[in-house]
Amino acid sequence: MPLWAANPLAFLAASIAGYLGHARYTFRPETGGQSFARRWLVLQYVVNLSVCGVLPLLLPNLVPSGIRLGILVFTPTVLNALIWSKAARFSAKQRIQRQRPRMHADDLGLSEATNNAILQLARTGKLDGASLLVRGPAAPEGVVAWKALQAEDPELELCLHLCLTEGPCAALASAVADLVNEDGNLNLSFGTWLSLSLLPAMHPRRKQITLQLHQEIKAQIAGFRQLCGRDAPIHLDGHQHIHLVPIVHDCLLSVSGDQKITWMRSTTEPLPTGLALRWWWNAIRQAGLLKWMVLELLSRRAQRKQQRLGISSNGGFAGVLFTGQMAGPPLHAAHQTLSALPVRSNRTQPLLLAHPGAPLSRNLIDSGFSVSQPFASSHWRQREWQALQEL
Repeated sequence: MPLWAANPLAFLAASIAGYLGHARYTFRPETGGQSFARRWLVLQYVVNLSVCGVLPLLLPNLVPSGIRLGILVFTPTVLNALIWSKAARFSAKQRIQRQRPRMHADDLGLSEATNNAILQLARTGKLDGASLLVRGPAAPEGVVAWKALQAEDPELELCLHLCLTEGPCAALASAVADLVNEDGNLNLSFGTWLSLSLLPAMHPRRKQITLQLHQEIKAQIAGFRQLCGRDAPIHLDGHQHIHLVPIVHDCLLSVSGDQKITWMRSTTEPLPTGLALRWWWNAIRQAGLLKWMVLELLSRRAQRKQQRLGISSNGGFAGVLFTGQMAGPPLHAAHQTLSALPVRSNRTQPLLLAHPGAPLSRNLIDSGFSVSQPFASSHWRQREWQALQEL
């Protein structure tokens, strides 16, 4: 076998042996005999291969051959000890430290089917909160039923689900003419809002949109307060995570003081461990990984700005990478990963997001929610509903 092939294969064999052996025997007290997360195997292999490829080139020829050989042999050994020790501490932390993530459902008010699933889960203690579409066709009855549950369990939380991509506008259509179509339905896509964020702050188009955006945000907040019947501080997130788009987020920050916005959702999502490769392939094929990367960048930008204004957020999140398919292994892996996150003093509990629903009996296109129609009618809504009941 040529040397260029023998070395990487030998390193791979040694890495796999270490990955299995150290988890099951060397660090068994820390791991409980369970394998390390696969990311540690990848890290160890890449680091060792890189170091062993570069190190001979960096050592000067003046170094005696015996010392040179010792450096080449023991440097990877020291690196391996550090990596597997770190992996063991990570595994021990996951096994010992547990905080229960808050279970949350989006789209209350979208339809009777969505309301039924969310309310049933909240009634049986499977949900800690929900987000309300104030202009959803079933919003009024959804709020009435939710408030009845809150009377029995005040810990149930209702957030404003800011919607800017579909559904009827909350402001006067004439006041937000650039945000709606001829039927008065909001129709700027997530991508359009993102492209508007790239315009300079003083660009006439951006200034015009921002003025109308202020009107729509204030109208949805007013609608939320009218439905809920109280003037309490607002906890806010976004339909399709629209609240994280820079032009929208900056507008929310500018009104946060007057409108008492004290919390906004973060979508910073740690990669779950223990999933089979086919689930990762699904995340890539269905653009979940791409969506995760975009929202990671937007969420980190939002966090820095929120912190300066004292607006809090959740200390972990799951629901982007496998959005719309939070059932089975992805749901359990997400729950386990969030449970192992460290408690952060300036953040609320981690948030696990799902979109449960009963079989859809309403045509949402007629109500202006054409984007949500295929999503709400998918059989995955019932699968998520069932998975949350069994979690």
